[in-house]
Amino acid sequence: MSLIDCAIVWDPSVTLFSIFGFGIRYYSLCWVIGLLGAYLIVQKLYKKGGVSDELFDPLFMYCFVGILVGARLGHCLFYQPDYYLAHPIEMLLPIRNTADGWVFSGYEGLASHGGVIGVITALILYTRKTKLTMVWTLDHIAIAAPLFGALIRFGNFMNSEIIGNVTDAPWGIIFVQAGEALPRHPAQLYEAIAYLVIFLVQLVLYKMLRNRMGKGFFLGFCLFTIFTFRFFVEFIKENQVAFEDGMTLIMGQWLSIPLIIAGLYYMIKGIKK
Repeated sequence: MSLIDCAIVWDPSVTLFSIFGFGIRYYSLCWVIGLLGAYLIVQKLYKKGGVSDELFDPLFMYCFVGILVGARLGHCLFYQPDYYLAHPIEMLLPIRNTADGWVFSGYEGLASHGGVIGVITALILYTRKTKLTMVWTLDHIAIAAPLFGALIRFGNFMNSEIIGNVTDAPWGIIFVQAGEALPRHPAQLYEAIAYLVIFLVQLVLYKMLRNRMGKGFFLGFCLFTIFTFRFFVEFIKENQVAFEDGMTLIMGQWLSIPLIIAGLYYMIKGIKK
């Protein structure tokens, strides 16, 4: 029996449904649900920390804009700088210039490393306005962040993007929408499952240790675990852009290293305190 005979054929529509001719994609829905879920979780954590709703309410918009802008610019500048620096409008707006003129394309490409930079930048502005401590704020956001990441990767799976290398594993998947004919690792699902586990572990740790750990522990734990897993899973992923071919470590791994180091620093600092 061949690899193809054993593989799972994956060929879903990327659009869940349409409203007035406008398609609602699985990825967009996962993005919104993930952000909303993280928002509700952080809201409960803020209340446990005795922070008023007045200080919490602006957080959603700061995070939404920071993540979206950061993730978009991260993809454009880290992975396709040549194209997007020549097409700056497409970098900022969800449109693309085609042979038939300008068309709505959605944001085709969001980078998690850029999202981290974007949300930290947004939170610097947020904490200046609210006078909350930056690390305290990041600690609470970090507890919910893996849930958001898990849903994003599930959206990638529905889009048949960020696929893995060819495999003979019985769970190998043929991503038809990506033009594939051989089974590949469902790398998106590996990440989604890992991030969901990290999220659940953090909830347990928060319940057990929130009054025993110093500031920065949960931020460090989140960064260290997520980007360590991200570093190693890259070894079984297809390269996203051509310039990564032949690189010992690809772009996603190089970008993960400083976040792993930062995570380890904050986690150790929180334990010492």
